[in-house]
Amino acid sequence: MLKCFKTNTKEQRLEEISEIVPDCWIDLSEPSEAEIQHVVDTTHVEPGLIRKMLDSDELPRIESEKGANLVVIDAPVFDNQEREYITYPLGIIIMENNYVITVAPKSIPLLNQFRQGEAKDFRTSKKSRFLIQVLNATAAAYLKALNEIYRDIDHKEEVLKKSTKNEDLIDLLGTEKTLVYFIASLTENSKVLERLNNGSTVQLYEGDDRLIKDAIIEYSQAIDMATLYRKILSSITDTYANVISNNLDYTMRFLAGVTIALSIPTIISSFLGMNVWFGEVGTNHAAWWIIGLVSVLLTIAVAALLKKKGML
Repeated sequence: MLKCFKTNTKEQRLEEISEIVPDCWIDLSEPSEAEIQHVVDTTHVEPGLIRKMLDSDELPRIESEKGANLVVIDAPVFDNQEREYITYPLGIIIMENNYVITVAPKSIPLLNQFRQGEAKDFRTSKKSRFLIQVLNATAAAYLKALNEIYRDIDHKEEVLKKSTKNEDLIDLLGTEKTLVYFIASLTENSKVLERLNNGSTVQLYEGDDRLIKDAIIEYSQAIDMATLYRKILSSITDTYANVISNNLDYTMRFLAGVTIALSIPTIISSFLGMNVWFGEVGTNHAAWWIIGLVSVLLTIAVAALLKKKGML
């Protein structure tokens, strides 16, 4: 999808426009080949800068090529189908001929605040400022996602307290994998931000340094939060894995104890079932009741002993 936006300086508001003009923001999400070619023909951007951003495995970095700087970051996106957070690369291309282009293989929700003109002090003509604002918005999106993940961890922990099934632990492992990806993406994004802070790649203007410092602080907070939540989740997973193991051990001991206790009547009946002399008991009309009572008493005695030993 191709959309173009431009700030109306007279009315101080963002407008969606139908044509690509200087000082506009070109928004490409899952673009078609025709849309890519249209942007290339109009802005003269190197087509490789756009096409490489359609790969979901692109890593955060900064690169320059023929009058354009490409800044790649990872942005969090909630996958409604998988019900989990994943990250997608987001490329911001700042061109020397007064164009700024964002490219992503999927629609990035955090850009909606810019598309709808809700971002504070957003001007399409201030390309460097726009880049830093996107980085700040990305950090805020990570913090919001981490808060939701933590609430999800609390919910899953309550579920585990009632039912320690393997499926519940596997679900927690999926959340831990998300946190691992978040930490890796946040770390790489921070490196990109540090390079921008040096001012050697993209020219910064008055006030930009304050925004970059704010972004650096937010990324640091996000990394600390993700690391802490991963440690908590790892501790929860280990604890409940031990609980499941202990429950299984108790079940095996209980079954072993029951087997031993119930083997007493079997042994007695098997012995008396042989064709051997057993004194007057064998000819007594109450022999069945006597033998049955002895079997029950011995079974109870063995069960009590096993209970004392913790096997029942």
